[in-house]
Amino acid sequence: MVISMLAKRPPVPLSRERIIDAALHIADGQGLRRLTMRRLGDALQVEAMAIYHHLPRGKEALMDALAEHVTAIQVDPATSWQETARQWCRAQREALREHPGVLALALTKPPKGATAIAIMEQVEQLTDAGLTEAAEAVRTMRAFVFGSVAVEVQQSGWADPERDTWTRRDERADADFERGLEAMLRGLAS
Repeated sequence: MVISMLAKRPPVPLSRERIIDAALHIADGQGLRRLTMRRLGDALQVEAMAIYHHLPRGKEALMDALAEHVTAIQVDPATSWQETARQWCRAQREALREHPGVLALALTKPPKGATAIAIMEQVEQLTDAGLTEAAEAVRTMRAFVFGSVAVEVQQSGWADPERDTWTRRDERADADFERGLEAMLRGLAS
């Protein structure tokens, strides 16, 4: 008689990264309003209180972490300030589009932590590449990208409860973004 012994997998340890990934999944799939600590605990197969070990301020810390996740964008400096700015704007747009469920947080949470560091790095990169008034340029770029993604998500139907599907990629939105990006860069150069 052969007895097969199936090895039981040990549970995946709870970590800040796992918590953020699960929260992003809930927010993107069901909306930010449906993201509760209890629902998050259920998704992670832990008691909700276990999350507080990794995020001591609870839901407030979770919201900060989600905003930071989609706004702490860093890129390597390019050959010109314009190319560095293009890379940053495109990377920021993709991060925001990847997680439409937390766009509202990205738009409303003040930059802190890794996001504040990334913004300072952007200013330094643009200054080092020869752009005067780089801090103003970074504020302009952030306003352009965040606003552009907000309009794109709105038009995609993502938040419309009456729609079963939403458009993740829209060639027209891509063309509009690139046209606006080039116009903004020309304006910053003058």
